[in-house]
Amino acid sequence: MRLYARLSACIAAAVLTACSVLPKAETPDIYRLPATPLPHAQAPSASWSLRINTPQAERMIDSSRIAVMPQGDLVSVYKGARWSDTATTLLRNRLIDAFRDDGRAASVSSDDNGLPASYTLAGDLRAFQSEYQGNAPVVVIRYDARLVQNSGLRVVATRRFDVTQPVGGTSVPQVVAAFGQASDALAAQVVAWTTQQSLASPAAPTE
Repeated sequence: MRLYARLSACIAAAVLTACSVLPKAETPDIYRLPATPLPHAQAPSASWSLRINTPQAERMIDSSRIAVMPQGDLVSVYKGARWSDTATTLLRNRLIDAFRDDGRAASVSSDDNGLPASYTLAGDLRAFQSEYQGNAPVVVIRYDARLVQNSGLRVVATRRFDVTQPVGGTSVPQVVAAFGQASDALAAQVVAWTTQQSLASPAAPTE
């Protein structure tokens, strides 16, 4: 029995030693996309409604990792940092908040709930990363938008939105802050363009 106890103790010690050399699991910092509310429009609310779809994107962009291009076409990610959701969902939610802040659409919904709407804003997220230009990073967001009139599924207009925002440093919090500024600028442009297109188009019933 004494020999068995000694063997058990040795085995337990070996297991503990082996466990101690295993790499620790990553516990990344989770970042929300910063946002500044869009000013409420002075114009009266319109009768049109809008559904905003989650953009399509390639796998590297459609991720919770914070992408960076340190040089050329090399794509990497910031170690120890993640978004609170995928980049495509973050941008969709930022656009929803911006349209609701603006207040000129009668209602704003997403593709998650499938509520009836006069128009659908869809598109492709082509870039959502920081890129180094020399020694300084710049945040780049590129969004190809399509505004579709749901009555008859007619494409009303398309447009590419391309926003760049210099970063005030190289730390991850500074990069995240620049992503917030870039997404604010993009959201303001998308709201203005979508509202102009919807008001210029013939009134359509909600579907």
